[in-house]
Amino acid sequence: MTAPPHISLFSGAMGLDLGLEAAGFRTLAAVELDRAARETIRLNAPPQLALFSDVQQVTAEDLLAATGLRRGEVTLVSGGPPCQPFSTAGRREALNDPRGSLFRDFLRLVDGLQPRFFVMENVRGLLSATLKHRPIAERGSVLTSPALTPEEQRGSAFEVILSEFRRIGYSFEYGLLNAADYGTPQTRERVVILGSRDGEALSLPAPTHSRGGLNLPDRLTLRDGLHDLHDPEPRFQPYSEARLKFLRLVPEGGNWRSLPPELLPEAMGGAYHSGGGKVGFYRRLSWDRPAPTVTTSPAQKATDMCHPSQNRPLSVREVARLQGFPDTWQFCGSLSDQYRQIGNAVPTQLGRAIGLTLMAALEGQTVQAATAQQPTLLELPA
Repeated sequence: MTAPPHISLFSGAMGLDLGLEAAGFRTLAAVELDRAARETIRLNAPPQLALFSDVQQVTAEDLLAATGLRRGEVTLVSGGPPCQPFSTAGRREALNDPRGSLFRDFLRLVDGLQPRFFVMENVRGLLSATLKHRPIAERGSVLTSPALTPEEQRGSAFEVILSEFRRIGYSFEYGLLNAADYGTPQTRERVVILGSRDGEALSLPAPTHSRGGLNLPDRLTLRDGLHDLHDPEPRFQPYSEARLKFLRLVPEGGNWRSLPPELLPEAMGGAYHSGGGKVGFYRRLSWDRPAPTVTTSPAQKATDMCHPSQNRPLSVREVARLQGFPDTWQFCGSLSDQYRQIGNAVPTQLGRAIGLTLMAALEGQTVQAATAQQPTLLELPA
């Protein structure tokens, strides 16, 4: 079977694309606005890959001309429109946010290309995002405040997204997937929507790992992910001495709660009196558990990913391993550019699991048969 053609939108450092290629797809074109990420693509991808910058300017005709295909001949279009509007940490402007409107460009290109399948991925917050956000401070009590309008209801933005896919003739399956269930040594949840132009029955990939039970191998740990990594001169953003003063006191697997109580007000500053679990503050990772979600800033105060046994954050190469990138994949730009590209990526193992379900549909196999032999990140091709 000839490798089915794939077009990548919002490509980033190509984590999702590497996974889809490991499943058997062939990426012919990519679209990515970020300069450093485009340099990463140029450095690592085959020279024949057609690379575009602004998704708002590119047309379906541009992509078809660059790939030599006609409308309807592309097997798969994938992408994750920027997720900030849907993040629970953001302002929840959803589709009214200019970045949220980039979904419209994803939709426009899927409609114009008419691929057999599409994959759209995003953050967990997409499921509950609203078209119009009413701040909690303005809601008052149930008895005194006006009822939430339909646009203010949780999930209203997601319903619009699904209705738009229906409008252009696609059926779909969606769900919240945890990359740790597919051989990734970190817990990372992503909303995944699989779409079919021809009404084919699609299923989300079956887990290949678990936290115990289900007769599956255990989830991979940080130790599993990094055990043979050769990183003699790790590149990382060093902690300040003020941070190290407290991090040195945190044991493996601990966080700010491990500090002596009398030091907490000084260590936490203004966050000491704020709500929430604050689990990322002064967090030192555990060798024997999956890593938490890799972020774009693993040295930031609220998103610490401190090495289990060294007083530094995980290096660029280490977080790339946790995302499933081959050790030969080189990242361009500044140190913060590289961390951002890695932190924004879809783990390659999750991408491969998704790709295998679509390959199963192409080949008339069952999804379970296609995903049963899911490899770990250590077996991904370089």
